[in-house]
Amino acid sequence: MLELHAINSHYGRAHILTDLNFNVGAGEVVSLLGRNGAGKTTTVKSIMQLVKPSSGTVLFEGIELNKLAAHQVAKLGIGYVPEERRIFTDLTILENLEVGRQPVREGMPAWTFERLFDLFPNLAERRNNRGKALSGGEQQMLSIARTLMGNPRVLLLDEPSEGIAPVIVEQMAQTILTLKKEKLSVLLSEQNLHFARLVSDRAVIIESGEKKYDGTFDELEANPEIRNAYLSI
Repeated sequence: MLELHAINSHYGRAHILTDLNFNVGAGEVVSLLGRNGAGKTTTVKSIMQLVKPSSGTVLFEGIELNKLAAHQVAKLGIGYVPEERRIFTDLTILENLEVGRQPVREGMPAWTFERLFDLFPNLAERRNNRGKALSGGEQQMLSIARTLMGNPRVLLLDEPSEGIAPVIVEQMAQTILTLKKEKLSVLLSEQNLHFARLVSDRAVIIESGEKKYDGTFDELEANPEIRNAYLSI
């Protein structure tokens, strides 16, 4: 469904991603792992075309994304939840969700207010509250829920467990598992190995913008030298 072929991305003269290759299959949850500064966020932004790759190709269902603007990528059915959340703090939860609405896509679940409130009960109780009144974890939930209102085929989550309470992290894991049952493809940029293992089919590890591992978590567990080299602090 989503393919990266020999992606090179730069910030000015800084070469961030080097010949990066991996894919996300239909209905698959893939965790993009690595230390701070490894290039995870740049990878996600390169898929969304918020950072334009200097070479290589990003394909979504066979469509080349490199030639498109970020809003065109979103309209194709790729939902992006940035690490900064970027909710509208002066709008209510309901209003934030309405902003994200896009038409239902063939073969994919139709997300409504009530379905999202079933998925995120914390938001249901506060649906008329403004975004600035929410906790960090609730803002993260709202950011994901707003993106789901776009009825995406692929969801890109950048560090969803960062800086939120452990109880919310557990709820987030259950949410991603529910999305997996709905056949939604998910690319999860993450540092929390335990969280990633709970929800993912496969791991891709990058270091200094280069792919170092692509395989199952069972295979990763059997290779402690890889974990120690690229994931340990």
